[in-house]
Amino acid sequence: MPQPRPASSAIVTRGDRMLLVRRKNPPSADMFAFPGGKAEPGERPEDAALRELLEETGIEARNPQLFATYDLKPETASGAASSHYFLSVFLVEADHTAEAVANDDAADPGWYTVEEVRDLPVPPSVLECCERVAKQLHSLQNRGMKPQ
Repeated sequence: MPQPRPASSAIVTRGDRMLLVRRKNPPSADMFAFPGGKAEPGERPEDAALRELLEETGIEARNPQLFATYDLKPETASGAASSHYFLSVFLVEADHTAEAVANDDAADPGWYTVEEVRDLPVPPSVLECCERVAKQLHSLQNRGMKPQ
């Protein structure tokens, strides 16, 4: 099996909401996901996450913190692997007034609560990350801290 291609995604939060975009291209075409994509040759995963966020939404971010990694092996209807990615997902900080504008291979950017994400077509890795982020935000609120 060929080596997985490196890819990265960025999680941006506003209160209890997370930024998702609808993917235009495979893998995960027509599904909602965090802004992200393939890393350029020699690019560090955290830099790829920041670049992809900027390219897909126009939002500049900073302070990427590794949140999760996934070995993604999408399959075709026949069961054959169509692509293989090693995905690094980063929590990032961004200006709360920045507007997300769909660019590149992303469409329909929006800010969603975990409850809303559960009703969207999302890859399992996205739902898992949203659930974990929501738990962390809830924990901060219970300790009297305000989420970003």
